[in-house]
Amino acid sequence: MSTTTANAGAAAVPWRDDAGVIGLVGLAHMISHFSQLLLAPLFPWLKEAFNASYTELGFLMTLFFVVSCAVQAASGFLVDRYGPRPILFGGLALLGLAAFGFAFSPDYWTMALFSIVAGVGNGVFHPVDYTLINRKVSAPRLGHAYSFHGITGSLGWALAPALLVPLAIAFSWRVALMAAGALAYAVLLVLWLNRYKLDLAATAPRHAAQTAGEGSFSFLRIPAVWMCFGFFFFYAVVLSVIQAFAPEAARQLHGVPMALAALCLTVYMVCSAGGMLVGGFLASDPARCELVVGAGFGIAALIALIIGIAPVPALAVPALFGAMGFASGIAGPSRDLLVKKSTPDNATGRVYGIVYSGLDIGQAVSPLIFGALMDHRQYQAVWLGLVFVQAVLITSAFNVRKVRRTALASA
Repeated sequence: MSTTTANAGAAAVPWRDDAGVIGLVGLAHMISHFSQLLLAPLFPWLKEAFNASYTELGFLMTLFFVVSCAVQAASGFLVDRYGPRPILFGGLALLGLAAFGFAFSPDYWTMALFSIVAGVGNGVFHPVDYTLINRKVSAPRLGHAYSFHGITGSLGWALAPALLVPLAIAFSWRVALMAAGALAYAVLLVLWLNRYKLDLAATAPRHAAQTAGEGSFSFLRIPAVWMCFGFFFFYAVVLSVIQAFAPEAARQLHGVPMALAALCLTVYMVCSAGGMLVGGFLASDPARCELVVGAGFGIAALIALIIGIAPVPALAVPALFGAMGFASGIAGPSRDLLVKKSTPDNATGRVYGIVYSGLDIGQAVSPLIFGALMDHRQYQAVWLGLVFVQAVLITSAFNVRKVRRTALASA
């Protein structure tokens, strides 16, 4: 079947069917992002409970992302071989298990063990999510699907501190983590009850004997796949800097009150979700996705430069964070479309597993570089470094298009 014929058939899919898939995948994605911030909001309690340093507690997060990276690259093969649904259910079950494991951990090293379990669970989501979206959602609605997927991720990040911290204050950090585990299993139950909407056949050949040009690893020879990997690596560095260091660096540069500085990340995430909503409409035309990505991150880089070098009033800093988040959010759905356009139809899980492992690697590497700048009080360098990485991000997006067009011209 040709791509044109497939897309014509996809356009006839009822909106209700697409919405069911988009909603369930988004719900699972929210739990993935929620679980990424399971421990960080509780560091003050964990520090006292285990007599641990912030460096030791930070290592739990590094361990999580390193494991998630390895699993993400490998799980794409499992998704293509066995289908995404069982892999998704397994990932959610492991995240729930890890949350309860954290809650009942008697010491630091038990927490480390369950950080590994959580990393394994988290590593399956991008190959699963994008395989379901790309193969079950009709082509005209892909931009909206990517938009909703990004919004639910941002809401997951916002939900973690909003749920965990009040529970820890009112009861204890262990109760907070048990609630997190219960939430993960509640979402798993919802997906199980609607499992027929997530049914999707495997695509990878099940036999070892394959032709040389169609082997399981042949997609690794596609240059655009590795350009997408690099793009997501730099995107993760940007996101990590904004989440971990940018609010404090801005506070030090511009004398922002502590309460306002704490608000900056929340404003960024909420505005990013709003930008993704708009970006879903812009992504309806695949031909302009690189332009949307370049414009979105270009505006975000300009705002970051203003914060880094200009005498910005303290009260304006949260608003600038919001504008930066909105611009980055607009680029989100088109960012995902970049990968879709570079992915062979029979290797969706594998490609997304490799490409999105760049996110975990970037989030593991970034704190080592920008954390050192913060330790040396180089707050302006943090913002200028953020601008530089955003510029590299824009360049890599256009390089994806260049490499893809070169491959098509030589085919």
